[in-house]
Amino acid sequence: MEKINHIRNFCIIAHIDHGKSTLADRFLELTGTIEKRKMTEQVLDRMELEKERGITIKMKPVRMIYDDYVLNLVDTPGHIDFSYEVSRALKAVEGAILLVDATQGVQAQTLTTLEMAREAGLMIIPVITKIDSSLARITETKTELAKILGLPVDQESLSAEILEVSGKTGQGIEQLLQKIIERVPPPKADNHAGFRGLIFDFKYSNHTGVTVYLRAFGGRISKKDKLAFAAGQRKFVPIDIGIFTPMETSSETLGTGEIGYITTGIKEPGIALVGDTVVSADKNLPPLNGYLAPKPVVWASLYPESQNDWNNLRQALERLRLSDSSFTHEEESSGILGRGFRCGFLGMLHLEIVAERLRREFNLSLVVTSPSITYEIFNKKNKKLIVYSPSQFPVDGEIQKIFEPWAKIKIITPADYLGEIIQLVHRHEAIVGQSETFGENRNSLELNMPLRELMRDFFDEIKSATSGFASLSYKITEPQEADVVKLEILVADEPVPAFTRIVSRARLQEEAEAAVEKLYKILPRQLFTTKIQAKTLGRIIASRTLKALRKDVTGYLYGGDITRKRKLWEQQKEGKKRLKERGRGQVNIPAAVFLKMIKKE
Repeated sequence: MEKINHIRNFCIIAHIDHGKSTLADRFLELTGTIEKRKMTEQVLDRMELEKERGITIKMKPVRMIYDDYVLNLVDTPGHIDFSYEVSRALKAVEGAILLVDATQGVQAQTLTTLEMAREAGLMIIPVITKIDSSLARITETKTELAKILGLPVDQESLSAEILEVSGKTGQGIEQLLQKIIERVPPPKADNHAGFRGLIFDFKYSNHTGVTVYLRAFGGRISKKDKLAFAAGQRKFVPIDIGIFTPMETSSETLGTGEIGYITTGIKEPGIALVGDTVVSADKNLPPLNGYLAPKPVVWASLYPESQNDWNNLRQALERLRLSDSSFTHEEESSGILGRGFRCGFLGMLHLEIVAERLRREFNLSLVVTSPSITYEIFNKKNKKLIVYSPSQFPVDGEIQKIFEPWAKIKIITPADYLGEIIQLVHRHEAIVGQSETFGENRNSLELNMPLRELMRDFFDEIKSATSGFASLSYKITEPQEADVVKLEILVADEPVPAFTRIVSRARLQEEAEAAVEKLYKILPRQLFTTKIQAKTLGRIIASRTLKALRKDVTGYLYGGDITRKRKLWEQQKEGKKRLKERGRGQVNIPAAVFLKMIKKE
């Protein structure tokens, strides 16, 4: 049992690749939470994908003991697609380390996460890292941080208020731990007579059911206490309770201010929810304020390559949702692709990660359709339709108005690249807003852009145009009227829903020709001549013909009259014609082709 005034709950927030996980490693090492001989890089990033990409995807809690204080750290992701993970972590803590890479300075996502932490009322501890690097701009970075935090920019104030650390060498780590103890306030005790804990995450096991991760805001429980979900309306007695060290470690009790887990034994889906409150079952306690449900902004359909795997895909999505509640899925069917699921994601990287986890963790071969967004359509009868699948888009003659979501974007870039960025954003239908000098030789640029255009490789193009020096963050704003049309790709006169997309009317011909040409290059040849066409507004606007795969039916003949060979060629021609007429000439499109059509060259 810990004294509440000796508990400190905090998280690390930063732009992607600014060294959050490395700093967490040094904390674990210095506090003796993990023995030095057992230390590995990114020890809190347990997922294979996290190790490979060098990014944090899931937030991770860990309990450390330092100087008789209990320090509960929650390591958070840095990419904008996973900001929902960050928002949940912020509700479980009282303080946040705002970490900035001294070689890169303040980045766009730094500002976004700082705003979230301020709204949550957290104590902010500004820290610059990678100070051991020869490329470190320590004074400039401190000045940038001071400006966004509203701190004095004189040398004395900068030294006192903004700490310097190196996750690589361990320099300044002890001073940072002392500063956390000094500045982060201890948790406040709940006045209610009973236990209340806010669920910020959970996982599922076939043997023990749902295990909820929560922050206790009041009371104390043991394994014998009867508990209940406030919203789920389900009572249970815990199988196990405990803390994170960083692995799950059983403890006798869990009380006010602590971050831990409860293994419920409940195996039915939909009972445990992120944002629900675990309460003492015999007390009529009000629930804690939970989380706003995440709103998907990117949609794509997932189909199993073999329809025999449909049930496996359904079970995999249900299981994956227990560890990632920020994506949605519902059943749908397609004439060509069969049964599948329409899924909503928080961004393009989120889509990519979920699809990759399904392939790796559940051994599924998938067909992923072209990503799209949600459109609001008013038809000629002024009836409003919500459409999130390009294949469900009405024909042009039935549409009165179309509205699409927009995004407010902030780009921070070296001033040298500003001209190239301005040219690029105009090609993406962006409206350029305010621009201001940000630090030495850097500019902050605000844009408004259709979300559709943001998805059209805008991240990659910005990185390419600025040699990787620019950073970008965005938030979704109100829908605006759109001038877009539905573009269908036909293969052997049959539309393929996975290739259907919504494109700007101004770029219609360009997109159609590019899609047809790309498919022409990657689609395997068939036994019959195959037309690849782009259709929109009731007409074909681009077309290529894929020649038939020719089998040499006369290869065994030698010498003799040419009429024998001609006869065999005519028979082959008639056979191909009958094959197509009988409907056996349906084109078999391999899953690899779908993936190549979605990916950028």
